[in-house]
Amino acid sequence: MWSTEIELGNWTETIVNFEPVKSIVYKKVYADEKSVRQSEHYNGVLVGRKPELMYEVRSIEFSNHEKVRIGGASGKVYDITRSYKKGDKTELILSAPVGRDV
Repeated sequence: MWSTEIELGNWTETIVNFEPVKSIVYKKVYADEKSVRQSEHYNGVLVGRKPELMYEVRSIEFSNHEKVRIGGASGKVYDITRSYKKGDKTELILSAPVGRDV
């Protein structure tokens, strides 16, 4: 349990040389990889997103994050398309990012 290290990320805005700069700040957490349910595939098609991965994290560590990075600083970044809180655990459904905000 909690065998995989992932990074949860949120957009943040800082001021550099009097200009706002957006970047993603990540924090490391431990998670369990799960299988994406068939219903998630169906719901993803309805909104034009293909769910690729599902992870379960401790609810106390998840705070409406928008991104997940797997594999460290040079790893792959995914969008969190859905989250389901189930008691002390939260399921995260991940899809490849759309557009240029990676």
